[in-house]
Formats: sequence, C-alpha cells, structure tokens
Amino acid sequence: MKRGLIEWDHEDLSVRHQCSLLGLNRSTLYYRGVGESQENLQLMRLIDEQYLRTPFYGGRRMTMWLASEGYQVNHKRVYRLMRKMGLEAVYPKPRISQGGSEHRIYPYLLRNVKVDRPNQVWAADITYIPLAHGFMYLVAIMDWYSRFILSWQLSNSLEGSFCVEALEEALSWQRPEIFNSDQGVQFTSNVFTSVLEDAGVAISMDGRGRVFDNTLVERLWRTIKYEDIYLKDYETVLALREGLTRYLAFYCYERPHQSLDYRTPWDVHKEILTKGQQRLKRKNAARVGGLNGEAVLSTP
Repeated sequence: MKRGLIEWDHEDLSVRHQCSLLGLNRSTLYYRGVGESQENLQLMRLIDEQYLRTPFYGGRRMTMWLASEGYQVNHKRVYRLMRKMGLEAVYPKPRISQGGSEHRIYPYLLRNVKVDRPNQVWAADITYIPLAHGFMYLVAIMDWYSRFILSWQLSNSLEGSFCVEALEEALSWQRPEIFNSDQGVQFTSNVFTSVLEDAGVAISMDGRGRVFDNTLVERLWRTIKYEDIYLKDYETVLALREGLTRYLAFYCYERPHQSLDYRTPWDVHKEILTKGQQRLKRKNAARVGGLNGEAVLSTP
C-alpha cells in the first residue's frame, strides 16, 4: 500500500524523502519479486487445462497425470503451483479448519431455490489466466439466470481489491436479490461483504466441497479458455485485456446459448432493465475497443 503512494514525478519531494515520510524502506520500494520460470509456467498451463477437465484432481493425481504426459515433477512442486493458481480439488471435505475470526462465513441460500428471472441471483468467481510469459487472475460477476457478465477485472495477484472493484462496478447500475460466491478470502473479507450489506443484498456462500454450487461460473471459465484464451495464447497483459474485452462482448451480445433457447445473454437480461439502462449498455457496446477491464464493455 505504501509503495502505491509514491509519486515518482513529484515536483517538490524526492522519492527518498517520500520514503522517509511514509516509513518505507527504499529497498522495499525497488524490490521486484522473481517470477516463475518458463518451465513452471508451462506446467501451470498444463495443470490449468487438465483441471478444467478433471476438477476433482488433487496434487497427487495431477502429479501422476503430468508423469503420464512425460513430465517428471515432484508432487510438492505441483501442490505449490496449484496453490499459486488458486486451484483445489473439488470433492466433499470435512470442515477441519475455520476461517479467520474477521471473516464471517454466510449460509448457502440457494438450496431448492428456483432461479427464474434476471437480477435474482448473481455469482462471482476467480480463475487463473495463463500468458506466454506470466499469468493473471480474472474475476467475473455473472447473472445466474441470463448468463450476462455484469463486470470483470484482471489482477496480477490474489489480493481482494480487484474483486471489490468489480463488485462496485456491477452495483453501480444494477442490484441483485442474492449474491453467491465460494468461501475464498477475497469474497469473505469485511471489505467485500460490507459493500453487499450496504447495498441491501443477501449474501450466500457455497458449502465447502460442494461440487455444483457455482457450476455456471465454472462453465463460463471453460468457455472463455477454450474459445479464446488457449486459442489466442496472449503474450502481454495489454493484449489479454483487449482480447477479453472483445470476447466477452461477443459472449454477452452475439453468442447464442442453448440453455437460453439460443438467445444471447443480453437478449434475456435486457428484459428487466429500464430504457435508460439499456441505452447505457448499448453506448458501452459501441466502445468495445477499450483497454480497461473494469466492466465487460467499459473503456478508460
């Protein structure tokens, strides 16, 4: 946080003086962490692809699968890479640990609930996005009924601020009755849940190990990766932002969905919007070339 307060081109205060005022060691300011090796990035790409096919694979099964593909890797290394990617085997598990006392876990509210209209339930999730020479994380907020992507954000770390930004962007023009997510620290943080509570939204969280609680968003990740990410093999963050902006506009406004009777998510979602909101989205749709991923179709 302190590093972000430094103004490199400040007219009156040198960088050294700013560090002194902030109590920030200059070595900390200039430190850049060592990225993953190209070999590890390749392994992470393979693990990501296999995880989409077999989300029930843990570290040991994933290690055995890599060995069958000709990659002799220690299982400890695979576990570390999966943790870095935010991946965990999906299967029923006992609750052997509790989250931090500052993170409240909310009950699951969607059991036996029929979702039959837009803005009844929103869902959010995070996925790992491989690049040619690195990786990013993508968060998306989706309307369950229409499959419409209300907002999305990219980040180079799993800190929760990019999830809060995506949530605030979505809430700036619509509001759900229920917001569902997993129990990840990004979604259980007080900062994130307080935004929902202040907006009067009921909070629902998946049970630990429940395989089918958030399947719609998981299906979105599979679609994005197989129809865009893996085909394009983006090399830079800028290219990734541009590509996702184009693809998600296509996904929401042009791509027919079988589950929606071959209508687009926008065709279904717009039925509950006011004329003013529809004009806003049409205006944004004409600006797809933007580079900012704050929302599906927003620009800087």
